[in-house]
Amino acid sequence: MSDNYFSVAQINSYIKNIFEAEIMLQNICVYGEVSSYNVSNGIAYFNIKDESGLLSCVLFGAKNFDTPNIGDVILVKGGMSYYAKGGKLSFNATSIMPYGKGLLYEKFLKLKAKLQELGYFDEARKRPVPKRVRRIGVVSSPTGAVIRDIIDVTHRRNDTIDIVLYPVKVQGVGADAEISQGIKFFSDYEKVDVIIVARGGGSAEDLEPFNSEIVANATFESKKPVVSAVGHETDFTIIDFVADLRAPTPSAAAELVAWRKDLEIENIAKYTLSIEKNLKNKFTFIQKDIDIFYEKLDNIASNKIMKQTIVLDRFVVRLQEFENIVDKKTTTLDKYNLSLIGSNPEKISKMGYSKVFQDGKVINSVKKLKDGKIIVSMIDGQIESKI
Repeated sequence: MSDNYFSVAQINSYIKNIFEAEIMLQNICVYGEVSSYNVSNGIAYFNIKDESGLLSCVLFGAKNFDTPNIGDVILVKGGMSYYAKGGKLSFNATSIMPYGKGLLYEKFLKLKAKLQELGYFDEARKRPVPKRVRRIGVVSSPTGAVIRDIIDVTHRRNDTIDIVLYPVKVQGVGADAEISQGIKFFSDYEKVDVIIVARGGGSAEDLEPFNSEIVANATFESKKPVVSAVGHETDFTIIDFVADLRAPTPSAAAELVAWRKDLEIENIAKYTLSIEKNLKNKFTFIQKDIDIFYEKLDNIASNKIMKQTIVLDRFVVRLQEFENIVDKKTTTLDKYNLSLIGSNPEKISKMGYSKVFQDGKVINSVKKLKDGKIIVSMIDGQIESKI
């Protein structure tokens, strides 16, 4: 083991002296594309890059210079400096000036113009997000705040909605291929209603995969509606123009896609109450109609009963009259019957009377008799006699 021991401060101080003593790294100009730019307490902290590398820069007195836009290529004058206390190497800029548009931005504009001419951005081809989403396909990183925010916001609004994640890299080499593959997967996955492509904010180079043509093609050819939620609200990428809907943030994408279950329940309750109220009103009207109908029916029946009662009363009167006539006729008949009984020859015969016939004629007087045969008829037979 070596006996040479150094403190962190000694090593950092040594490194600092090396960089500051190197003449080739002092008072030089460097050009590159601005990928991030932030100002704090009058000091600008920014990165410039090209296709092969990234350089961290610090500019004191930033208010004395025009603020560059992300994607601009600028010329930075200054020298390399090693911040011993923080152990960080950076380029101390003494001035900045425009150097033209950045390569990434030019690439972005070129692809945007091409796709726009092909109709990728046409509003007429864009599809609305389904009103009743049941399952969301999310193309994003499996770690970090983005997927957590989407899950939290979605389930806060509606805990019945399922979320299926297709994990991808969201920056770096090969990220664009993974993102496009995730979109294609959900495009053919029947159980997903809508696709959210999401990542958080970042520098221009961090968002570069979402500016690629293969991601634009996968979004354009998707059979399902695609919602882009890339970067911050001020960040625009190619997928934002091709997608059916752009959300300013991943959380906002969840807000736009997930329908609120509590409002749906409230609407159903209101609708049910309205139906119940309408049914009660209809039942009330029907009951009134039934009451009116029964009242009319009762009046009609009462009138008919009254008329029939009058007719029946007349029949009863006539029947009573007929009974009286029958009684009278019966009395008369009884008298006739008594009379007939009294005149019955059989009764008279039993009393000793008999009929006398002569020459076939009834003889009812002695004076009418003449000499000859007579027949005397009694109750139990006849006798012949001769006068």
